[in-house]
Amino acid sequence: MIKVAKGPIWGLGIAAALVAGSASAASWQDQLSSAASQLSQQNNSTSTTSSTQNGGLSLSSLTGLLNGGDKAVSANSMTNAAGVMSYCVQHNVVDNNVASVKDQVLSKLGLSSTTAQEQKTDYQQGLQGLLNTGNGQQLNLQSLSNSPMGEKVKTKACDVVLKQGKKYIGM
Repeated sequence: MIKVAKGPIWGLGIAAALVAGSASAASWQDQLSSAASQLSQQNNSTSTTSSTQNGGLSLSSLTGLLNGGDKAVSANSMTNAAGVMSYCVQHNVVDNNVASVKDQVLSKLGLSSTTAQEQKTDYQQGLQGLLNTGNGQQLNLQSLSNSPMGEKVKTKACDVVLKQGKKYIGM
């Protein structure tokens, strides 16, 4: 009888050890999962902060805009280009005779009066620094000023839109 009693007790001990080991593994798995979650949240918040500083664009997106052709930062309409030129003048982004070109473009578009300008949504967007690009995207120039790379993109956009304006008025 003693042998019979030892067998089940020993078996219960092994079962208890397995259950404890299993619980310990589950606990480790939970801790690992929790740590991974926290790390992911920290990375997302860092990424969001970085993107917010660059107007919602990643560093690679900004680099792509800088290294891409002019179409990436050109206006999709002359009324938006005129608004962006006004934005560039107001914020002293470029000095290349922008005010004169902008005034000639507005005149040619029939937008010399404030009333006419207020009726054009894409012009109003341009005034706010919203460039509707030739690629069908909207680039917020105002939010790009928070980073050196953003400043370069903004300057390039103003230069490209100025070129568009000059071409439009035959300069």
